[in-house]
Amino acid sequence: MFKELMPVVQDRPLTITVVHVRDGKIKLCVVPHSQEKDEEINKRVGYRKEVTKISDQALKALSTPLAIEGTAEELDAELSQQITSYVEAHVKLQHGIADATQRINAALNEIEEREKNKTKAKTAPTPVNKKDAEPKSEKTDDKPAVETTLPLDWCVPTSQTAVSADDAAGGTNGGGQ
Repeated sequence: MFKELMPVVQDRPLTITVVHVRDGKIKLCVVPHSQEKDEEINKRVGYRKEVTKISDQALKALSTPLAIEGTAEELDAELSQQITSYVEAHVKLQHGIADATQRINAALNEIEEREKNKTKAKTAPTPVNKKDAEPKSEKTDDKPAVETTLPLDWCVPTSQTAVSADDAAGGTNGGGQ
C-alpha cells in the first residue's frame, strides 16, 4: 500500500484514516493535503489578461480524497489496485499542473522581458533625444513665437491703391493706344 502511495507522498503529505462503519465494514480514506505552492502560480499571474490561471477546480482536485469501504477481506483484495489507480490519476494531474505552471512561468517571464525592453526602448533614446532636443527646443521656442503670431501687416490696408489684373492689362493696352 505505501509503495503504491509513494508518488503522491513525495509531492504532498497525506492523511490516512481507517474507521469501522457498520456490520464488519471498514472505511479507508486517503486524503492528500493542499499546499501553498498550489496557489503560487495563480498569484503570480495576478491581473494579467494575456495569461490564464490554473482553474480552482484543477487545484482542488490535487486534494481529492480516495475513500474505499468494504469488509476487511474485500479491502485486502482490492486495496492495492484501488490505490494504484488513484495514484496514477493523481500523478497525471500533478504533471498536468506542473506543465501548466511551467508554461505560465515562461509566458510571464516573456511578458516581463517584453515590458523591460519597452521600458528600455523608451528610456534609452531619451538621453539621446535630450541632446538632440535641446537645440530643437531652442528652435521650437523660436518657431512657435513666429508661427503662432500672425503677421499683422496683412490685415492693415495699404496706402497704395490695389490694381486688379484687368486694370493692369487695360492700363498697359490703354498706354499703347
